[in-house]
Amino acid sequence: MPTTHASDVRSLIKHELEALVALRRDLHENPELHFEEKRTSQIVQRELAALGIPFRAGLARGTGVVAHLAPTDPANASKPAIALRADMDALPIVEKTGRAYSSRNPGVMHACGHDGHTTILLGAARVLARLEQRPNPVTFVFQPAEEGGGGGDLMCRDGALLGDNKGGLGPPVARIYGLHGWPSVPLGMVTTRPGPLLAAVDDFKVEVHGVGGHAAYPHLAKDPIVAAAHCITALQTVVSRHTGPLESSVLTVGQIYAGTANNIIPETATFIGTVRTLTPKLRASVKQRFFEIVTATTQSFGCSAAIEWHESYPVTQNDEHATARFFEVAKKTLGAGRVRLAEHPTMGGEDFSYYAQHVPACFFLLGLRPEHSASFPGLHQPDFDFNDDAIETGVEMMVSLALGG
Repeated sequence: MPTTHASDVRSLIKHELEALVALRRDLHENPELHFEEKRTSQIVQRELAALGIPFRAGLARGTGVVAHLAPTDPANASKPAIALRADMDALPIVEKTGRAYSSRNPGVMHACGHDGHTTILLGAARVLARLEQRPNPVTFVFQPAEEGGGGGDLMCRDGALLGDNKGGLGPPVARIYGLHGWPSVPLGMVTTRPGPLLAAVDDFKVEVHGVGGHAAYPHLAKDPIVAAAHCITALQTVVSRHTGPLESSVLTVGQIYAGTANNIIPETATFIGTVRTLTPKLRASVKQRFFEIVTATTQSFGCSAAIEWHESYPVTQNDEHATARFFEVAKKTLGAGRVRLAEHPTMGGEDFSYYAQHVPACFFLLGLRPEHSASFPGLHQPDFDFNDDAIETGVEMMVSLALGG
């Protein structure tokens, strides 16, 4: 049977590159919010159909797609599959890149690079479909709603990793790989680490209830603004005094609002924010301490608090063996000089974490920052645009992982 050489893969990628850049820019120009990725999902389905790759659509509330590419040797058809994942949704941000292909959808833009991720996975599908030899089955997972919608969880619930007759296609998935374009990593490089790579995400909303009154007579009121302000200050000790110095946690209040006039003490004050942690134990203890501080502090001012706590994405936990395989493949594919071990996790969150709860997984970061640039626009910023020059490396890594991961 013919052997697949790295030169064959690179030649196929270069042949597809111009079309992939055009595809990425089309996706960027037509962004869709979570669970609204109808056009994007249709493009994915059209691409897969053109390649003759079987797929199932309609997962995860309608826009998710799972596809299966069989190995070239029928004797390997029942081997466990290697899965590759991409997310498709955009963000509610007004674009300010000034690109000719800027968003046509007012107030919506691809500010997290999911246009690039989707393009890379479609590029990998194009290349893999044309190879003369594929040693194992490959499952492609195109998911909606990474940005707060938990699309990864829904894809898992709908059986995307389970194979035929259970919501997916082909044999069950043995391992899964995913990537994220990363502004601080140099272009052409990849990085990851075993264990926690991205944080667990919890969101909170606190409504402090007091007694309103005239601003000239505060002694007759129970001021919820003062109570809320003391809560916000006291909550900083969750990181500085409750979290061990060798552990990591983040607690950020991003919104606070109260009142309707400068001479009225309102009845309520509200603050909203997020918590990030790297272990289940710390996640639970931070939540407990949060409730203790808010409850005691508001009571000390004669107020009360209604706390809403939303447990969002779990820690993105890279499997030790899948990550070791990633490094082996990456160094062989790109050369050791373009592969880095991440020194520490990042406190962002990712719903790739849900896949990692079902099968061994490895999530890695793909460099976007040009070599001679000191910086690159950050994720979730109005001036962010995925670097098209990273597509080639992304596709090459995904193809190599599918073949040898």
